[in-house]
Amino acid sequence: MIHFERYILKNGLTLLFHKDTTTPLAVVNTLFDVGARDESEEKTGFAHLFEHLMFGGSVNIPDFDAPLQMAGGESNAFTSNDITNYYDVLPKTNIETALWLESDRMLSLAFTDKSLEVQRNVVIEEFKQRYLNQPYGDVWLELRPLAYTKHPYKWATIGKEIKHIEEAKMEDVKAFFKKHYCPANAILCIAGNFEFEEIKALVEKWYGDIPAGIKPARILDAEPIQEEYREKTIERAVPTDAFYYAFKMPERRNELYYIADLLSDALGRDKSARLYVSLKKEQQLTAEIGAYITGSMDDGLLIISGKLNEGVSFEQLDSALWKELESFKQAEISEAELKRMMNKLRTSREFEEQGLLNRAMNLCHFELLGDANGINEEHQIYEAIQPSHIQETAMHILKKTNCSLLKVKAISNDK
Repeated sequence: MIHFERYILKNGLTLLFHKDTTTPLAVVNTLFDVGARDESEEKTGFAHLFEHLMFGGSVNIPDFDAPLQMAGGESNAFTSNDITNYYDVLPKTNIETALWLESDRMLSLAFTDKSLEVQRNVVIEEFKQRYLNQPYGDVWLELRPLAYTKHPYKWATIGKEIKHIEEAKMEDVKAFFKKHYCPANAILCIAGNFEFEEIKALVEKWYGDIPAGIKPARILDAEPIQEEYREKTIERAVPTDAFYYAFKMPERRNELYYIADLLSDALGRDKSARLYVSLKKEQQLTAEIGAYITGSMDDGLLIISGKLNEGVSFEQLDSALWKELESFKQAEISEAELKRMMNKLRTSREFEEQGLLNRAMNLCHFELLGDANGINEEHQIYEAIQPSHIQETAMHILKKTNCSLLKVKAISNDK
């Protein structure tokens, strides 16, 4: 059980507090309800650009990292298609340093031409290094627009193309910040060995005077129900042929989401999973194979991906894979198999919750979903899942008309 307390400031900032008496450290985690799905299709990559810009200094503090490091702390951030999350870890005695820095950049981020150019170049370089110049790096740039035709999940967090970041104008950047990076659109979690009243007073001191802003209405293009099989082949200078089968699955708040999560575990979580045993171990068609879900807030994807063994064709793999999926749908998994998966799930969750930072981030995430206490209730949802639920969900999701397949065909560099 993860205990927490909640307090909402007059400006709309949601504060979550989690007490841990066993650590000398404190965590300050800030989740902004903005991700790549909130961008215009003509101006993508802005949420990720801001992940970098927020470290470029504020009006009052030119260097975000220096004071934090002097206080014995460290910070980082990540962006997804759904959220942007910033976190600081530092000795509890210096927590006001983190609150000072975080509140100041929320209030008055520095919009200088120099900062924009520096961070723009960093993001462009990251785009090239991680997505264009790395084997299989552009898979999500290709797979997303294949799987999604309307919803903004059709572009990756880094952006649709480098040009959008290259052409980002100062007025566009300022407008994006004003719209999304305000108290009304943020969830702050502080974790450590404090008293709640002490934390409330500190947060009021540092954040209370920041203008609330308006939480933006999120009106996104709904993704139509997929009714046809899609397939695309790209040729790349990669070590071996690779495949990515993407099946649409329910959004994060749907109870079927949890069943789809267990379904992906049954198919390809580890070496005892169905696809690994059949396609890699027994038939030796793949060098590797696995299954996972994207965990998206809106309709997500269940992905089956892997790499072919030398001499194996895509057609051989495709035939064997669909045969295995059909077999899976015909019979319920055993109680023993479900129990094994649940034990692994329980162990991984317990291991994850040992970390103070993970607890703080997860509390913010569940609060965004509707209630931070979901962190304590999620296991009950998983425990209620029966083999018949997994079979029914498999029949609904693992259909060819619900699938988009990206094939990456290996070619030599000198072609």
